[in-house]
Amino acid sequence: MIVITGATGKLGSRIVDLVLTRLPADEVAVSVRDVSKAEPLAVRGVRVRQGDFTDPGSLAHAFEGAGQVLVISAAIAGPAAVQANKAAIDAARDAGAGRILYTSHQAASHTSLFAPQLTHAATEDYLATTGVPFTALRNGFYAGTIGYYLASAQDRLVVPEDGPFSWTTHDDLAAVAATALVDGVLDGVSPPLTAPELLDFADIAKIAGLTHVTVGDDEWKAAAVRGGMPEAAAEFTLGMFRAARRGEFAVTDPTLEQVLGRPATPARTVIESR
Repeated sequence: MIVITGATGKLGSRIVDLVLTRLPADEVAVSVRDVSKAEPLAVRGVRVRQGDFTDPGSLAHAFEGAGQVLVISAAIAGPAAVQANKAAIDAARDAGAGRILYTSHQAASHTSLFAPQLTHAATEDYLATTGVPFTALRNGFYAGTIGYYLASAQDRLVVPEDGPFSWTTHDDLAAVAATALVDGVLDGVSPPLTAPELLDFADIAKIAGLTHVTVGDDEWKAAAVRGGMPEAAAEFTLGMFRAARRGEFAVTDPTLEQVLGRPATPARTVIESR
């Protein structure tokens, strides 16, 4: 049985839907924090059980009978995220899973300037110590992030200095994850799973027909906080821009398209359809 965590989220829901096009529903299970949100999956015959990475005791039941477990990285920040991911990995191992998959990031690194990459690097390290075959899916930077900035841009896109990003869609990354689960591809730490085109925010502004304006980090942060963003969130976001201008996301690789067997969805398609 394949157990998929985070199955009601933006990425997880897509993965489940794609797996169900390849496998019978009684071979698929999901672990979710709120089982009511997964009721449509239960109606389709998917086993739905409550599981929370921050409540390790709940995971034994959620992962029962697992042949493979897909751990979608905890949606929290800092050391707590690493501990939550470790709890899920431990539960998958203890359930007897023959393979553990984890949604990492192409910029996973212990020296990254963007906090989530520290979490991914630590989680990848821990996966390698379990003795269980594993796959770390090093996903490209989510193209959906672009929409957040365009939604508030009006006629100007005002951002700190950045660098190229490996923008990749949730749909494409979900398709790769589903293939990895069903066909057993991508053992160990995967190559970067990215679309082939790199775009920085100047490129995004040009495609969107906006004026690109670069401001200093402190100026951007102050404006963001005045606009209602919590200071911690603003500092977190600045980490993304700092990492980008250091070139952390300026990597592409053909692996995603090879697994898909088709071209990746261009980020400019996402921008133009906003």
